[in-house]
Amino acid sequence: MVKTLCEALDASIDEMGEFLRTVRRYFHAHPEPSREEYQTTLELSRHLTDAGIPHEIAPTGRGIIAGPEIGIDGQPRIAFRADMDALPLQEGKLAVPYRSTRDGVMHACGHDAHSTMALGAALALHRCQAHLPRPIAWRAIFQPAEETAEGAVEMIRAGAMEGVSAIVALHVDPELEVGRVAQRAGVLTADCRDIRIIIRGRGGHAARPHLSIDPIAAAAQFITGVYQCVPRAVDVREPVVVSFGSIHGGEANNVIPDHVEIDGTIRSLSQSARERASAAIQSVARAVSVATGAEVHVEFLHGIDPVINDPSVIAVMAHASAEILGADRVGAIPHPSLGGEDFAAYLALAPGAMLRLGVAGAAGWPTLHSPRFDIDERALVLGAKILARSVVLLSEKG
Repeated sequence: MVKTLCEALDASIDEMGEFLRTVRRYFHAHPEPSREEYQTTLELSRHLTDAGIPHEIAPTGRGIIAGPEIGIDGQPRIAFRADMDALPLQEGKLAVPYRSTRDGVMHACGHDAHSTMALGAALALHRCQAHLPRPIAWRAIFQPAEETAEGAVEMIRAGAMEGVSAIVALHVDPELEVGRVAQRAGVLTADCRDIRIIIRGRGGHAARPHLSIDPIAAAAQFITGVYQCVPRAVDVREPVVVSFGSIHGGEANNVIPDHVEIDGTIRSLSQSARERASAAIQSVARAVSVATGAEVHVEFLHGIDPVINDPSVIAVMAHASAEILGADRVGAIPHPSLGGEDFAAYLALAPGAMLRLGVAGAAGWPTLHSPRFDIDERALVLGAKILARSVVLLSEKG
């Protein structure tokens, strides 16, 4: 039964090849950033409605929970998740007909492909019910706001994980050739915490710094101190990185401002490394305050837990991939990434795993979050097949 069903799923998805390319290109040309995915949600809902797939739009109007509610008592419900949001990034001059039509917004992380592949898997699972001696309980989660690390929690609050026994996801990988996947059991992505530093001094004329307390000078010392001290405070065998990506202070070149705001992140693979890095940052803040007279306030904001792939679930996804692509096309991820992924929120409620899907063409592609990012669209069919087959195999495994 499983073999017959998987063959039927593959055939159904193969028939959708052109449709999936069209859907993905529509999403790429009409990107919506985090917290604004209303039209993307409506477009996905339209396709699900046309197919007769039961679904609900999240209370926020962004995000969808789809799939049959029927099932057999005690049968596992397997979920698959796709994110939908784009990035606040101006697309480069790509010679493709589906370039972003919205200034300053583009799909540079592959979420247009993720949604398309999940839609393909949902359509195939729905269409192939006739091949089933009993229904398979599955659920598709189309999630907003992954880039701001808010969407997974929103969808969980909307009931996305109710009754779910396991959950799977894919993420495109432009460093991997199309037709290949990579998997890793255990820690896949980092623990990520946002940091905000507010440095308060005393403003004044640039010609009379002795009458002021310069928060820009204090900010320079603080950033330099953190970059020097954190690597010395944490065991070198434990990866941790602190980066500052935003500094705001002052309005005129001849005025010393009252304050400076700095935003950054701490990324680590262990709680101990994060705690030691946080303590080092606080120590630098105190030292800079004493040296400059400025007030240095450090605030550790919300964060994302690490994605920890369940060994049994990622093994099933790898097996599904090997059946579709060939065992020699399934590789290993040797080291965790220090990137963040809010898929981790679902894993607090059920075992699950995320697989890396190759999308690079023969000439390769720019990295994620690049203004020239694109994918080899042959990956769309492959990703949909892997999601659908993983659902079937996990359902049979129980």
